[in-house]
Amino acid sequence: MKTLKTIFFPSALVFISFIFLIVLTSVYQGKNQKNILFEEAFDDANLGQRGWYDGTVCRIAENPAKGKGCIEYEWIKNNQRVQGSSQFRHLFKPVNEIYIRFYLKLSDDWEWSGRSYHPHLTHFLTTENSEYHGPAASHLTLYIEPVAGKLRLAATDIQNKDMPHGLTQGPLKGGYNGMFYDSKNVLFDDDKWHCIEAYFRLNTLDAENEQPNADGIVRGWFDGELVIDHSDVILRSVDFPNMMFNQFLMAPYFGPGLLNNAQKLWIDEMVVSTDRIGPLPRTFH
Repeated sequence: MKTLKTIFFPSALVFISFIFLIVLTSVYQGKNQKNILFEEAFDDANLGQRGWYDGTVCRIAENPAKGKGCIEYEWIKNNQRVQGSSQFRHLFKPVNEIYIRFYLKLSDDWEWSGRSYHPHLTHFLTTENSEYHGPAASHLTLYIEPVAGKLRLAATDIQNKDMPHGLTQGPLKGGYNGMFYDSKNVLFDDDKWHCIEAYFRLNTLDAENEQPNADGIVRGWFDGELVIDHSDVILRSVDFPNMMFNQFLMAPYFGPGLLNNAQKLWIDEMVVSTDRIGPLPRTFH
C-alpha cells in the first residue's frame, strides 16, 4: 500500500499540472477573442488570403516566437532597400482606441542608424486617409518602432498644415513634424524575441469651444512591462470629429544613407484588438 501511494501521489500531481496547463491555455486562447480586429501568426506566406494587401513578396523564416514561421525583413550591405519581404497593409473596422501586440527579434549583427530617427517599422492610419495613403504625410500616422535601442511610439500629421485648426503634432521642421514617446531605457540590446505592445486612444473634442481635449492615451509595453505611459495626449483636432483608426501598415524602412550593414529583423504573433492581449504564456515562448 505504501508503494502504491508513493506511485500515485507524483502521478496525481503530474495529472493536475497537465489539467491546469490545458485550462490556462484555453483561457489565453479565448481571451478577448470578440474584440480582436485581426491576428496573424505568419506561419506561411499566404497573407493575401487573410486580408493583407499592398504587398508583393513575403519571406517566412523558420525561427519563430511560436508556431511554424515568422516574417523576415533583410538589409544587404551597401543596399539601402529592404529585402525578403515587402510592406503590407491590413484594414479593420473603424475604432477610437487600438491595441497591438507582436513579437520582434533583431539579428545579432544589428546596427542602428546613428540618428534620432529611423528605422520605421509599423504604423496605424485613420479613416481620414485612403487605404493606400503613405505614412509620411497623412492626417494622422502612428508609429510603433525601435529607435536607438528604445521603444518609440510617435505620431505625425503633416497633411494638416493647411487645415483650419492646423497641426496637432508640433511644428514642421525640415518638412516633417512629430510627437515622440520613448521608453526611458534601452530595451533592444540582444538578439532575442521580445513582446512589443502599444495602445492608442484618440482624444475627445470640445466642439463648443473648437478645441481638442488633452485626454488621448499613448502606452507601450516591453515583455509585459509598462515602459511608456501618457494620458494627456492630443492626436486630433476639431477638424476631424469623425476620425477613427482603421488601417495597419507594416513597413520596415531605413532612410537613404542611414544604413550600410547586413542585418535582419523578424516579426511574429501579431494581434490587433480593442483590448490588451498581453504576452504569450511562457510555456509557448
